[in-house]
Amino acid sequence: MTEPSYLTATRASYDTVAVDYAERYGNALTSMPLTRAMLAAFAELVRAAGDGPVADIGCGPGHVGAHLNTLGVPVFGIDLSPKMVEVARRRYPGLRFHEGAMTELDLKDGELGGIVAWYSTHHVPTEQLPTVFAEFHRTLAPGGHLLLGTHVGDENLHFQEAYGHPVSFGSYLLPPDRITELLAEAGLVVSARLLEEPGEGQKRPHVCLLARKPEPS
Repeated sequence: MTEPSYLTATRASYDTVAVDYAERYGNALTSMPLTRAMLAAFAELVRAAGDGPVADIGCGPGHVGAHLNTLGVPVFGIDLSPKMVEVARRRYPGLRFHEGAMTELDLKDGELGGIVAWYSTHHVPTEQLPTVFAEFHRTLAPGGHLLLGTHVGDENLHFQEAYGHPVSFGSYLLPPDRITELLAEAGLVVSARLLEEPGEGQKRPHVCLLARKPEPS
């Protein structure tokens, strides 16, 4: 089966920028107290449920997963970019990272107690998001939690340069309510959201959504 062109372009682009991306964002959480608060709430919910490990999907240089690890959450990372995986393994040799696409996760049904998708799903064209969210639902255990962070808006952006390198990827922005609807259609119920307006280092609003896969009634 031929790989969608957006996956090929996104992989190649993040391979190109991996080292510089890690240098810029690898310690970003230290200046993001609201994000740390959402990660802490997510970690508490996952620990309380005890349903399995957390997958950091689109993990990049691994800093989000590493932070969750310090909060007592068993976590591993998945990223489309082999170079990002290499960087993450060097930075955090005690954690597991491997290559994979969120459109077709190499994970068993109900294997995960939680999923973090931190600024990764916005690279997926809107028409492909139902496939991604269906994979999140499939791999989460009943009662498992999802924490999704992403840029929001109502436009499609296409980049040819990033972090001082040539790239070729898109950023497909949706309003928070539409993302919530798509999650609900996949069977994931949003219980909380944090919407942050543009500020220092952020050109656009961004949202953090906490969702759950309901247990069978």
